[in-house]
Amino acid sequence: MAEDAILGFLEKNDEISDSFKFAEQHGFLHEEIVNVIRSLNGFRFVDAQDIKRERWVLTEEGKTYASVGSPEFQLFSAVPPEGIAREELQKKLDPAVYKIGCQQAIKNKWVEMAKTQVSRKVQHADDKVKDSLLRIQNGEAVNQEDIDALKRRKLISQQVWKGNSVRKGPNYAPKRKRAATDLTRENLQRGDWKELEFKEYNFSAKGQPVEGGHLHPLLKVRRQIQMIFLNMGFEEMPTNNYVESSFWNFDALFQPQQHPARDSHDTFFLKVPSTSKMLPEEYVERVKQVHESGGYQSRGYGYDWKREEANKNLLRTHTTAVSSRMLCALAQKPFAPKKYYSIDRVFRNEAVDRTHLAEFHQIEGLICDRGLTLGDLIGVLHDFFARLGMSKLRFKPAYNPYTEPSMEIFSYHEGLKKWVEVGNSGMFRPEMLLPMGLPEDVRVIAWGLSLERPTMILYGIDNIRDLFGPKVDIGLIKRNPICRLGI
Repeated sequence: MAEDAILGFLEKNDEISDSFKFAEQHGFLHEEIVNVIRSLNGFRFVDAQDIKRERWVLTEEGKTYASVGSPEFQLFSAVPPEGIAREELQKKLDPAVYKIGCQQAIKNKWVEMAKTQVSRKVQHADDKVKDSLLRIQNGEAVNQEDIDALKRRKLISQQVWKGNSVRKGPNYAPKRKRAATDLTRENLQRGDWKELEFKEYNFSAKGQPVEGGHLHPLLKVRRQIQMIFLNMGFEEMPTNNYVESSFWNFDALFQPQQHPARDSHDTFFLKVPSTSKMLPEEYVERVKQVHESGGYQSRGYGYDWKREEANKNLLRTHTTAVSSRMLCALAQKPFAPKKYYSIDRVFRNEAVDRTHLAEFHQIEGLICDRGLTLGDLIGVLHDFFARLGMSKLRFKPAYNPYTEPSMEIFSYHEGLKKWVEVGNSGMFRPEMLLPMGLPEDVRVIAWGLSLERPTMILYGIDNIRDLFGPKVDIGLIKRNPICRLGI
């Protein structure tokens, strides 16, 4: 109905100058008229121009004063010609009216307020406030000085009205013919498809988002790194045991029982089950001996090794606990060279901040063969990190309880324009390998790094909590781009 009214009016007239007045004259809501105008303008049936008008309207307080008079006039009217006691005047007026009325009446020099008496200073007063409010209410003009005064007293507020002026557009027609959006079976049967006007396709419009599975950035980078290991001839270690005994996590790696990493401030120990009872006893005895008194050309640590400490269960602090199990199992068979890798979750009792979490993922690789040297380790590291896109490497001597020599790995970050640490590496100590039963000429080179750090660099994420954990935005999984590592 509103559309017919607009198009019919423009058929006989050049313009609708004011959509609000048009709506009033034809009995429509202004909002309905505006919505129809927008639709017609979109299809170029009409050309619409925005118009904006500002007007003053009375506040609730202003409406009250327009009806009963301003507080100052009410107070003046309550004072008889002979005057009145202040207490009696207060009783005659509302407290708010009395308070405002006193201020304004004194300002206007209408009354004189003595200590106990109120008297008139003029015999007659005009309520200009009420007059101005009524004129505004009736849509009449009011001078700017009076407007400013009423605005300061918050008796009026500005109301902005928006509407349209409308003229015929290039596609104007007295009646809009609805364009068909679909060609139906019924159209073909009736034959009316020949007379239909079809809506044009908007090829730039976005379609409905395709819902489906999305990989998390960590999983994408993990898969890329996994493929690098597989292409280098490595096989994956089973890492499905999050709970590990202190023996495999620390003792088998020749890490002393008084080491700070074994404190509850650094490691999550389990309450239930608190201990592990299934350990290879002969191997445990050899590990105890090398800790207490040494062996294999080592002096050991020279302390009283306690079995109850080795039995304690914990959430593994590194995947090297898995490496110790794999090497021990390898030692029970006729020796054959092996390349192992793992990528899985580890747990540290650390304070959570932008770069640290209590749980994260560790990438680990190791090679077990006869006669390996530190030069072999450096060569493998150059090959591995080059496949990650890190061709500039530096190595710094470091200390680890279970590797000697040990090296921290640094790569030059082109974005930051500086060297950053990307991992740790070393050769497993004889005190770790020989108690397992591996031949004396067998050496193991190993290295490790986190999965989160390269992922954060690749995806431009500066807070690890935005990548992993309960605060991750699920939208990140849908928005993140394809990631390709290295060469």
